[in-house]
Amino acid sequence: MTAILIPQARTSATPPRPGFAPQRLERLVRDAATASHLDLTGRCVVTEAATGAYVVTPVLAALAGARRVVAITRPTRYGTTSEVRDATLQLAERLGVAGVIEVVEELTPEHLADADVVTNSGHVRPIDERMAAQLRPGAVVPLMYESWELEARAGDVDIAALAARGVVFAGTNERHPHVDVFSYLGMMAVWQLAQAGVAVYRSRIALVCDNEFAPYVGLGLTRAGAHVVLRSHALDLPDTEDFDAIVIAQTPTEGDVLDAAIAHRIAGAWPGTPVMQFWGDLDRDALAAAGVGVWPPQAPPRGHMGVLPSDIGPEAIVRLQCGGLKVAEVLLKPGSERTLDDLEHIDPHPDCEVRDA
Repeated sequence: MTAILIPQARTSATPPRPGFAPQRLERLVRDAATASHLDLTGRCVVTEAATGAYVVTPVLAALAGARRVVAITRPTRYGTTSEVRDATLQLAERLGVAGVIEVVEELTPEHLADADVVTNSGHVRPIDERMAAQLRPGAVVPLMYESWELEARAGDVDIAALAARGVVFAGTNERHPHVDVFSYLGMMAVWQLAQAGVAVYRSRIALVCDNEFAPYVGLGLTRAGAHVVLRSHALDLPDTEDFDAIVIAQTPTEGDVLDAAIAHRIAGAWPGTPVMQFWGDLDRDALAAAGVGVWPPQAPPRGHMGVLPSDIGPEAIVRLQCGGLKVAEVLLKPGSERTLDDLEHIDPHPDCEVRDA
């Protein structure tokens, strides 16, 4: 079969990275589906077709035995709809499942009425009251990330509308051994710092983190040879330390986790020290006014990370997407048939009861 290039979540001017070769993605998809025993036999899955490592989502669903996979795509600066369609179907052909995948540019009422699963994926969102009303009771929505992250991204899913419709939803246990994406966080921080021009090895890094990312990011930086100072708030950083970079990895709020007061303190205490937006929204105007450098140059959407797992390769995304689909499989089972192993894949949301085995 002719080799294909999977569009990556980068601009069209970016040379393709060999780690995203379709032969390698095929192996990663098979390995993830096999390890998790993913089984969506006979189900209809509505999800997205996207660029980069996210090309695997509909293919994973099809490989798991779905009878129909409807994958919505949209044109972005990373790729046209025709490019995404071609990449999706060609990867699916490698795995022998192209026949059940429909790549569409609009979700119709018929698509949603037929859906057993609707993934909370980028091109599918928002899953709002209008969409919820078109789903059948008993359908499920895997959040595709841990439940606590929904607080920072409340516009993604109208959970009240889903609950009123009888649609069950839950997050992914991202620390399950078959997913384990938290273990990639440290390498993501190393990659982001290197992109900004900080070598990490022998560097003094301030890690500002108030959430469960802290031990994973800190360990990754330490293993790369950095001296790490961890605080939950930037105002708590010690003036006695000199820092080569300040990594902000705070849970997003309605406002900015780094405001003008913090920007002023950084400029005065650590002139020339860049700020890394790993997670949490920053007042970039205040940072610029204070003369503080920030990376990445372009702000991510509010509530989103400034570095993606796919920046370091497709592995984490393949595992994460497979884990999200596994959540759907478990939610579709009658409560009496769910095993303890099944339930370990789920990160329950407090507003949606998932019956134990």
